Amino acid sequence: MAKLSIRDLNLNGKTVFMRVDFNVPLTNGGQEITSDKRIKASLPSIQYALAQGAALILASHLGRPKGQRNPEMSLQPVAARLAELLGQPVAFAPDCVGPEVEAMKPAPGSVLLLENLRYHAAEEENDPEFAKQLASLCDVYVNDAFGTAHRAHASTVGMIAYVPQAAAGLLMDKELEYLGKATTNPERPCVAIIGGAKVSDKIEVIMNLLKVVDRLMIGGAMAYTFAKAKGEPIGKSLVEDDKLDLARDLMAQAGDKLMLPVDHVVSAEFKAGAESEVVTVIPEGKMALDIGPATVAAYVEVVKSAKTIIWNGPMGVFELKPFDVGTMALAHAVADSDAISVVGGGDSEKAIKTAGLSDKISHVSTGGGASLEFLGGVKLPGVVALTDK
Repeated sequence: MAKLSIRDLNLNGKTVFMRVDFNVPLTNGGQEITSDKRIKASLPSIQYALAQGAALILASHLGRPKGQRNPEMSLQPVAARLAELLGQPVAFAPDCVGPEVEAMKPAPGSVLLLENLRYHAAEEENDPEFAKQLASLCDVYVNDAFGTAHRAHASTVGMIAYVPQAAAGLLMDKELEYLGKATTNPERPCVAIIGGAKVSDKIEVIMNLLKVVDRLMIGGAMAYTFAKAKGEPIGKSLVEDDKLDLARDLMAQAGDKLMLPVDHVVSAEFKAGAESEVVTVIPEGKMALDIGPATVAAYVEVVKSAKTIIWNGPMGVFELKPFDVGTMALAHAVADSDAISVVGGGDSEKAIKTAGLSDKISHVSTGGGASLEFLGGVKLPGVVALTDK
């Protein structure tokens, strides 16, 4: 269902409450930002609102302060960095609700960043009174925090009941466009690459994508739960014994759509630089830590012919050489493809970034948990709550 976009709103002279995802990594006792990627991701929406004459209030959580004020999780360093990126002052509120915050209402063209929403337990509890207080600050609501859209919190869902219009920001718009098209009306052939450690983490994703894709390639440690379910030896490889029946059901349901590794890079040790070999049958005492060259070749062939590619999860322990080969090979194949490519957050994003290929992917999702749930067919509360077009 199409949702109202920030582009559909008249923002001139309006006070806009924009929920952003400024949950940035901090070091040095919360004083130093180690990555400003999430701040930069929201700049297009922020700059658009200011250009349209809006008075802008920005709100975010940071970390897990559990309803307590914690100076190591303050958004104050974010206000300073945002001011640098925007080239204009960013006022910083000492809280996110209350008379002191209300008195700081920004003028059109200016920006106020509220203090960490999660200093109040009422945020995660989606408390109606807290939601009303947040809503009283603004004329219009915009959600540009896709990474939090799977959470029904006061700032993502609750306050929308008390505002006249609630729209998606430009980043949220892009997420919904790419993820929505890939999972509902993809150009074909549509293929998915699913990796990671556990089948249990990706059950919904696999089941949902099997309804959509033409081929689904499995890699990572989760492949060995499938292998054991088929009766193949897996040595010391990671396995979820309680998910063997589920793996058998998924294989029966998928038929020829599902592709599993045909060879493996194995080692006796889980460490960088460990001695390794390529095998088709995993011997006792060894564990599979990457897909083998024959599997890479088969998966790359499928990727080459695709018109839509969905990728979530690495093919092996890509943080440790030499077990990064499969993941990096797939990363390059996806980047070289002319297909629409959508990469889920988390480890897949890290792999693409490590390979230096982020700019060659159609869309790299900013929401780890949210993109996983979206790919799994879950309706995200923060999206559902937005005003329909």
